[in-house]
Amino acid sequence: MGIPAERIERLFVLAREAVVDDEYDRARGYVARARRIAERNRCGIPSELSRRACDDCAVYLRPGKTSRVRTRPGRVVVRCLECGATARYPYGE
Repeated sequence: MGIPAERIERLFVLAREAVVDDEYDRARGYVARARRIAERNRCGIPSELSRRACDDCAVYLRPGKTSRVRTRPGRVVVRCLECGATARYPYGE
């Protein structure tokens, strides 16, 4: 794990803490900064972290607080409560 990956991970931890404190703009800033680091270093954000941020408004998705999570046959549906964007992820088999 290199320095960019460590920094990206730390920024997602800070984003989660900001959402707990109801500071959504600060959380958006952390997620945006993590995405910028990933772009600049061409390393990408791991899928377990990228699925925790909204693709449209960049807020950290915390179930029950900033997102709604539902399961459907063969997929998980995550809806952002801030902007209404929907993401679907496969699971099973």
